[in-house]
Amino acid sequence: MRLDDDALLARARAARGRAYAPYSGYPVGAVLESTDGSLFEGCNVENASSPVTLCAERGALSAAVAAGHRSFRRLALSTEGVEAVAPCGACRQALTEFAPDLEIVSEAGGDVRRWTLDVLLPVRFVLRDHRRPAAAPSEDEEIG
Repeated sequence: MRLDDDALLARARAARGRAYAPYSGYPVGAVLESTDGSLFEGCNVENASSPVTLCAERGALSAAVAAGHRSFRRLALSTEGVEAVAPCGACRQALTEFAPDLEIVSEAGGDVRRWTLDVLLPVRFVLRDHRRPAAAPSEDEEIG
């Protein structure tokens, strides 16, 4: 059964309540929905060494992949503040590996916004074997 956005955001709010954000004071909760309807939660886990911090989105993605899921349709985010936010660049890149057309719904302070990942990250990094000649670019790749 597919949850509506409100129910999915409620789960993201609950995950946000478990965030560990003593440095930024900015807790984030995420719920990633696989194409079979399974739900995976994540929250940000900060660290005194900032690069070690784990974003909620990548936490949810890690939980999903560890459970054997590789295909996703929706991500819900809940943050504190005045306006809803989109995933950071690192999370966008990590998510696009599995779901370039992922639907994203985000809330904060009563503000709800929706995007698709392909709009937020129109040109993603793709690792290619650079020892071989490149194939002709696809229609979404820049020629230059």
